[in-house]
Amino acid sequence: MSDTLRKLFVCRLLAPVLLLFGSGLASAELLQAMPKAFAQSVLELTVPIESSGHLVLFSPVREVNNEIRSETMARLPVSGEGRLYQISRDANRREAREHYLRLLEDRGAQLLFECSGVRCGRSNVWANQVFGQSVLYGRDATQDYLVAGGIAEDGSRWLTSVYTVTRGNLREYVWVEHLQVAAGAAVPGLGTVNNRIVGPVVVPWHGGVTYQFDWRATDRRKINELARREGATVVLVGYSALGANESFKDSINRARKATESLSEILAKTGVSRQQQELLVVGPSVVIADPAREGDRVEVMVITR
Repeated sequence: MSDTLRKLFVCRLLAPVLLLFGSGLASAELLQAMPKAFAQSVLELTVPIESSGHLVLFSPVREVNNEIRSETMARLPVSGEGRLYQISRDANRREAREHYLRLLEDRGAQLLFECSGVRCGRSNVWANQVFGQSVLYGRDATQDYLVAGGIAEDGSRWLTSVYTVTRGNLREYVWVEHLQVAAGAAVPGLGTVNNRIVGPVVVPWHGGVTYQFDWRATDRRKINELARREGATVVLVGYSALGANESFKDSINRARKATESLSEILAKTGVSRQQQELLVVGPSVVIADPAREGDRVEVMVITR
């Protein structure tokens, strides 16, 4: 790996704002479609949104003297709609949230901000001041919010926000906003991450002499498709959790063997060794993200 490429990757690795999904350009048709509803929910309300200054938050919310405060927020010129869903009693809002996360991942969306529970702020502020939907007022400890964005091949930009909450009566709701942002408007975090770097795809592993990798078929296809682009480099970063009675060197060696094993699998599926770069960090890099912990290989694709 060249010094320039290594510096680019390390900056990407340690940046406080990281891609949850690939950020490759998607077709406008894919991004403009309203995310498919969670199957175990009922649509209660659809609200058209046409605004020259629609409020979108990219950090937790608070209210000071009846005014909304947030470290990162924007009033954007947008067009789209919001939809309110009630979740069936035999399902739950976490399942709904995972449903929308998977859809956004498949679209190649970039996660711009997410929060859970009291870290999001007061539910009544989200419900009444941000979304204007009083039915979303629930328990501060049982709420989630995320906002993701994507840039289409035609240059159009799209934002999707998803808020889930459990009310005091234990009924659960999802509010989804899907918006096209007018040209020229600055969207915090969208487009500031180098679009040449796609990933990471997090691949947990376990084993010793042989290794097993937990990843989805869609992830494998995505990596292989991106690797076919001219000049693409596939970077495999090996991590390991330091065992209670394990030396740092042994932990590094475990990560190295697992990373080399995944490299062999990729080579057999069409990603040549010549376009692969392996970087083993073992337990030496800690990322404050529950989804990026433990024994794993993170795969990124750097395109030209």
